[in-house]
This record gives sequence, C-alpha cells and structure tokens, in this order.
Amino acid sequence: MTSPCLLIEKKPPIAWLKLNRPELANALNSELLKALLEATHQIGLDKSIRIVVIIGSGLKFFCAGADLSERKNMTEAQVIDYHLLIQKTMQAIESMPQPVIAAINGSAYGGGVELALACDLRIMVEESNLRLPEVKLGIIPGAGGTQRLPRLIGKSKAKEMIFTGSPLSAKEGFQYGLINKLVVETPNASDTFHTPLIQSVTTWANEIAQAAPLSLEQAKLAIDSGFDKSLPEGLALETKSYLRLINTKDRIEGLAAFAEKRKPNYTGN
Repeated sequence: MTSPCLLIEKKPPIAWLKLNRPELANALNSELLKALLEATHQIGLDKSIRIVVIIGSGLKFFCAGADLSERKNMTEAQVIDYHLLIQKTMQAIESMPQPVIAAINGSAYGGGVELALACDLRIMVEESNLRLPEVKLGIIPGAGGTQRLPRLIGKSKAKEMIFTGSPLSAKEGFQYGLINKLVVETPNASDTFHTPLIQSVTTWANEIAQAAPLSLEQAKLAIDSGFDKSLPEGLALETKSYLRLINTKDRIEGLAAFAEKRKPNYTGN
C-alpha cells in the first residue's frame, strides 16, 4: 500500500523509508505500521537495494511511539490487533535480508525506540534522547523492547532504563554501544529532514554497500541466528551461511577483482 505517512525513496544502493507524520512526532498509527510492513516485503526482494535506512521527518522527533490519539478510541480487541501488528512489523524489519540503519533524527520514545532496536545499526543526532516510558503508563514495552534492549546494552542497564522510564542521551547510548555513530552537526531550521544526518548515513551506507550483497545477507543471518546459541551451535550456523556463498558468482568475482587489483562488480548472484 502507498501511504502519505511513509515516503519511500529508492536511490540504489540505498532505500530510504521516511516516517512522514511530523505534526504527530512521527507516531506509529496502524496505517504507518502497515505501510512499513509492506515496504519491508517489497524492498527485501529488490536486488538493487543493498542498504535500508529508516528516518523520521522533521528535526525534533524520530518517532514518539504508538499513536495514543488512535489508541484511546480502540476496543480491547483492536488494541490486541495493534500490538500484534507492531510486533510483526518490527520482526519484518529485523528480518530484512539487507542491513537496516536507523537514522535517529530526533528523540525517540516507546515504540520509536523499539523501531530503532529492530534495525541492525543506529546513528543518532547528538542533542536527542531515547526513552521507554511504558511502565509509567501502566504497560510495558511490547514491540520487542524487553528482549532486544538487554541483548544490546546488558540486562542491568536495560532494566534501569525500562524501570525508571528515564531518558537516555545520545552520548550515553553511544557509550553503552546502543548507538553506533553520533552526528554533531546541526541542520538548517527550515530543513524538512536532518541534512547532516542524511549526509552521514549516505556515506556510511555507501561504504557498507561496497561489500557483496549476499555476503552481507549471510553475515547478518549468521550473527542474528547464532547470537543466543551455544558456541558450537553458532559455529555450525556460521558454516552453513559460509557454504551458501561458495558457489556464488560474487565470490568468484571477489577473488578475480582481488587478483586483478580492481574494484569488484558485485551483482548479488
């Protein structure tokens, strides 16, 4: 489905998914979640796209989480349906074959933090913060926050962040390994999107995209599937992913390019 609340821009090798509800802090209503879900399926099949970036519009918020104005009119059954939808969307983002970068252009709360957690990498503007306030609202993070956050920053620090509902600054997130890169440059006040962030992400994404796309896919799969396994189980999964690359044209191209001292021309085959 096409939706004005999600702008999709394909600029191979990068696809940009731009949350476009700036008047509501890019909050996740059902329409936006469904658009994100469909975009993950479509872009996941596009071989011209090697990196996916999710960014929010405006300069203040990446995503404020669930759209409470929509939620307040929901029946109990509709709330459950919404919960299942947001979980399914986060899982689809996490499972994309391409690396996914969260370009956190402003503060992120609740489901907005969980959206960033579902991505593989996170780059964030320095003046913003992250917050999971759900326990103050009588609920808990329900889109993966209680599971993904401890895996990224450790159980104790994740409990502190969730139990207190206190904000975590971008600098703290970087120190804890939650944020991979910080952007300190400020945009023009009139910018619709955070231009310095977009420039930094574009440079980073193009650097990653120089790798063989099937190698990126299998590396991501091996890391994600083996993370919570024993070392022997993880090594077996790594071997399985490695063997999938043996007969690929890109592996042959990589060896030839190395021998000929030239840049490889990877096609994803």
